[in-house]
Amino acid sequence: MSINRRSKHITEGVARAPNRSMYYALGYTESDFRKPMIGVANGHSTITPCNSGLQRLADAAAAGLKEAGANAQVFGTPTISDGMAMGTEGMKYSLVSREVIADCVETCVGGQWMDGVMVIGGCDKNMPGGMMGMLRANVPSIFIYGGTILPGRWKGQDLNIVSVFEAVGQFSAGKMNEEDFCGIECHAIPGSGSCGGMYTANTMSSAFEALGLSLPHASTMANVEGEIVGMVERAAQVLVDAVKADLKPRDIVTRQALENAVAVVMAIGGSTNAVLHFLAIAHAAGVDWSIDDFERVRERTPVLCDLKPSGQYLAIDLHRAGGIPVVMKELLKAGLLHGDCMTITGKTVAQNLAEVPDLQPGNPVIRPVSNPLYAHGHLAILKGNLSPEGSVAKITGLKNPVITGPARVFDDEQSALAAIMGQKIKAGDVMVLRYLGPKGGPGMPEMLAPTSALIGQGLGESVGLITDGRFSGGTWGMVVGHVAPEAYAGGTIALVREGDSITIDAHRLLLQLDVDDAELARRRQAWQPPAPRYTRGVLAKFAKNASSASSGAVLDQFD
Repeated sequence: MSINRRSKHITEGVARAPNRSMYYALGYTESDFRKPMIGVANGHSTITPCNSGLQRLADAAAAGLKEAGANAQVFGTPTISDGMAMGTEGMKYSLVSREVIADCVETCVGGQWMDGVMVIGGCDKNMPGGMMGMLRANVPSIFIYGGTILPGRWKGQDLNIVSVFEAVGQFSAGKMNEEDFCGIECHAIPGSGSCGGMYTANTMSSAFEALGLSLPHASTMANVEGEIVGMVERAAQVLVDAVKADLKPRDIVTRQALENAVAVVMAIGGSTNAVLHFLAIAHAAGVDWSIDDFERVRERTPVLCDLKPSGQYLAIDLHRAGGIPVVMKELLKAGLLHGDCMTITGKTVAQNLAEVPDLQPGNPVIRPVSNPLYAHGHLAILKGNLSPEGSVAKITGLKNPVITGPARVFDDEQSALAAIMGQKIKAGDVMVLRYLGPKGGPGMPEMLAPTSALIGQGLGESVGLITDGRFSGGTWGMVVGHVAPEAYAGGTIALVREGDSITIDAHRLLLQLDVDDAELARRRQAWQPPAPRYTRGVLAKFAKNASSASSGAVLDQFD
């Protein structure tokens, strides 16, 4: 048992008195050194509504840990708002922040010799960054999701952040008047909480519940509603019990647990970012997991939930319909989950689900396995000469996920968006947005602005878009991201020329540049990598060290 690692450490040797005196300055007494020291990684900030409601949860965590007989050691983690940074140079810092958050958690837990850690996060990269830090530190840990946002309203319609991006396309195409455009902008985000559809934040929180490192029902609560505080207080007791039992994240995050998490991502119609982040999480856990494993799980897992961006409902609707436990129970009954996986509660997945009510007939948000929304998962891994390492396509909501058309080539996001807004992109085109990968961006920015503009102009199903960058969880349409190898690393996407024929075929899992090998060889011989966009600071460090998107864009893949 590793309970109170710090107090054991500081009572050894001549350094005992100086180390303990620092704690006396914080109000500790002699008895506190016999209690577990639990870190609380607090993602609160006023940068974004996703994280602006986290301080009361951190306060509840500290109070709950004290009640459970532990000492809380609160420290901060940063966040970058994808919704605010989208379409700007700031978006390049988003994926970078995942690594910074992971480093913060690992550094504080290791440097302060903590017995356990509770990570509290709201915005997209808080989730994978916190999880990666928990797995690196590998002390008993639990993730607390800050909660989803409630929908905004304008003229009787529910709104969310993607409503605004799509309104830009509609307004530019003359399909929306200025009153409605401004009304949507002002009313889409009504308060604190993470973006309300099954976008990246809600996808990752749901997956963490399935993974076993969050409490049942915890992943879909609303930030502004009262039940979330009680959940945090329960989580504090669960974590202290895990410290006493020495139940650590790497005991929980096995290959089978990852299959459970990815199965839930498929069942709920989750974000493409889950592929990138779970590759990184598996790396942090030391679990053998590849991009091909997502396709294996997709083939056997149906989409059960009718959720935005391609469906009708929001995460809070999923919560009120029974939440992730009902989805998991439906999958477990069909033999699509590993029920014997351990969770942070000290119980297995099957034990946690034993008391969960069965899915009720006619549930509009969650369908039974016998009558799914789609027979197979929605995150398809496409390969071909354009993506020999793999790429990720989100194929739900499309009538026919196949297109062959002429390439419209852009070496940055801004020129691509200008072409869309200028109505220079036509049905049948395949847009190529490149030099936006982990190294080339750098930071693999999300392309929500161009994809939403296409949707707003009515081109979502008739124009293809491929990129070595990423997509927001709010993206849908004929889009393929994470193309690897990326353009900056000399991937085939760097060799595409304006007018080349490109085929996207999700049925055949194919992403193909219809140019013969001899011509591609000539182009490759003439290609030169562009100069790096940053030569100092965090973006330069990320560009220098980031692995391929096909292995999670991690910074510590040294073998």
